[in-house]
Order: sequence, then structure tokens, then C-alpha cells
Amino acid sequence: MAKAAESASSARIARLRAACAEAGIDAFYVRGTSNIAWLTAFDGVFDDEAAHALIVTPGRAVLHTDSRYTLACEAAARNTVIEVDAARRAHADVAAEIVRDAADGLSAEPRRFVLGIEDDMTLAEFRRLECAFAAGEGAPKDGADGAFVAPLRAEMRETSGFVFGLRAVKDAAEVERMKAAQAITDAAFAHIVAFMRPGMTERAVQIELEDFMRRHGADDLAFSSIVATGANGASPHAIPGDTVLEAGQCVVLDFGAKARGYCSDMTRTVFLGTPEGKMLRAWEALRAANEAVEAALRPGVTGAEMHQLAEDILEEGGFGGCMGHGLGHGVGMDIHEEPVLSPRNGRLLAPGNVVTVEPGIYLPGEFGMRLEDFGVVTEEGFEVFTKSTHEAVII
Repeated sequence: MAKAAESASSARIARLRAACAEAGIDAFYVRGTSNIAWLTAFDGVFDDEAAHALIVTPGRAVLHTDSRYTLACEAAARNTVIEVDAARRAHADVAAEIVRDAADGLSAEPRRFVLGIEDDMTLAEFRRLECAFAAGEGAPKDGADGAFVAPLRAEMRETSGFVFGLRAVKDAAEVERMKAAQAITDAAFAHIVAFMRPGMTERAVQIELEDFMRRHGADDLAFSSIVATGANGASPHAIPGDTVLEAGQCVVLDFGAKARGYCSDMTRTVFLGTPEGKMLRAWEALRAANEAVEAALRPGVTGAEMHQLAEDILEEGGFGGCMGHGLGHGVGMDIHEEPVLSPRNGRLLAPGNVVTVEPGIYLPGEFGMRLEDFGVVTEEGFEVFTKSTHEAVII
């Protein structure tokens, strides 16, 4: 495990440095916790608190944290390229010091150094960085060897999705973790369809579903589960409540486990009685759309093309314009990552992209349904992680 972390952190820091060099960025300041977790490849260290900063220069990768996390960070960093700094100082002050050290070899007058920052940084954090770097912009000084050192002029360059974009291509270890998370999720589906029956509330089903995942290997939930019956299913992000499951309805179940830091995501629609009429036609169109996209996914297609393929098949089945959302999204440490399968993504998919395929049909006041798998784009096509059946599940 230690060797794996060492290799992963080295590779990911190297990828960040290469991307910085290509973009004309000298160093990068990372504050997003999931980005830090990905770059360091530390397991079991970070929680939801934004208590860390990672500063990556051409020669160093320094994780600044505080006393609550010091022991865990130091243990995880052993034999990796990551240095841990737990000094009781502001992240911005530590970053400014590290950047000044990295710029010591520059001789231009004034010395210029470009620091990449993430665009989801708070304004308060940005102001602290400005102040920290302004404190170093003054008169020239003598270096340790008596040589003249010009003042530093630091440029903070805002980036959008810089680290997030690197995370879009998963390595083999990440894929295995998501497969493990999905195995828990598949087992939870098998359990919940044996548990569900008319007369239960959505909330009761949600509690049982989530409890099963936690008791069978999930470190956490990938997201709060959706259980939506009858007309509630027409709301894609319905919140489970006291609505009772009734015969003749269909129930949307959207849920996922998180294991070893990585998420799974699946949706199945369960029928409380044999579907017929419009409900059956909707199910057949939905399944056809899902399976056509999964057969077509491969390197070189775009997210927009895959979305349109699903829309076309739904329209052929008589349910055009009934989806409303993008066909899919990336999955990894976060439940929503890049790339997306939607009209706004004209970029080519690449091997290592992990995406969901989740066409939906939503008929307000009647019912809704969705069928979602997720998997990885490979050189040959698309490997689906989800093992649960596409056959109609009838209770």
C-alpha cells in the first residue's frame, strides 16, 4: 500500500508540474480538498473540512495542514514526494515563503513568478494571498552569499478546473477502487428489491438501503440516496419522504457507495406490479437508449454525441424532450467529475474516462424513471462496472 501511494503521488505531482509548464505556470496553490487528496494519494486522512493547502513548485510539493491532521499526514507522506508542514501559520503565508524560495534562482529584475490558483477559492483567501505576496515586494536585498537578490513580483493566475481536468483520466488503481464501490452498490440493490413492498414509505426504503451499504463495506455514501415513487419520480433529484409505495407505481432508486475514497453511482427503476401501456413503452425506450450509448462509447466520440444519441432513441420511442438533464457525468473521488456526457461537451473522450450513462424519462404528475450504469472508456470501447440487471425488476 505504501509503495502504491508513493508511486501514485509521484505520478500525479509530475502530471501537475507538466501541465503547469505547458501553461506557463511556475507553481500551483491547491486548496480544494478532493484535489489535494487526489494529488497526494493519501488514504484515510482528509475529511470534509477545508483545512489544508498543497503548494507545488518545480522542486517541492508541500502539504500545509494543522495539528488535528499532522500525525495522519506525516504517516501517509512517509516515502512519498510530499513534505508535511504543520506550522501554526496561515496557508497564504506558507505559500508565499515557499514560492519565494523557489524563485531564489531567478535573476531577472524584478523577478517574476507565476502562481496558479483555483477559481473556486474564496475572495477572503485570495486577499490573504495578495497580502502575503505584497509583504515580499520591497527593496532589493542581499542573498545569503552576499549576492544581489531582486524583489519578487508574483502573478496569481486564475485557472478553471486545472487539477480537476487531470483527474478526468483514471489510472488502474482508481478503476479498481470504483469497481469495489460498485460491488457494494450492486449488493445493496439485490437486498433492497427483496426488502421493498407496497405500504412502505420512500424514507423507510432509503434508510434500509443506506444502512446496508454502510454495513457491507462502504466507508461512506457517495451521495444521499434518492427513492422516489409514483409522481415523485418525475423529479430527478427528489428527496425521499413519507410518500407510500403503492401497487401499479414505479420507484426510482438512485444511490451509491463510497469505498477507499472513490464513489459509485447507479440508478434502477423498480415496478410494483407488471408495467403496461405508457409505463412499459417508456421503460423499453429508456433501456434502448442506455444500451445503445454503452455500445457506442469509445475513445474519439464526444460527450455531446452520446447525449444526442440517447435523445434520438427516446424520441423514436415516443418520449422526445422528456429527459431534461445531461446523459451522464464523470465519477471518481467526487460523485460529479469530468468529463460530462451532455450537449456542452464537444471534447473527445479518452481511455481512462469514467462516466455514467443515465437516460431518464420524466412525466410530471404521472411517473418518472431512470436507468444508470457507470464504467470506464477503454481502448476497445466501454467497460461497465454495474452488474445489476437491465431486465424489468417487478415486485
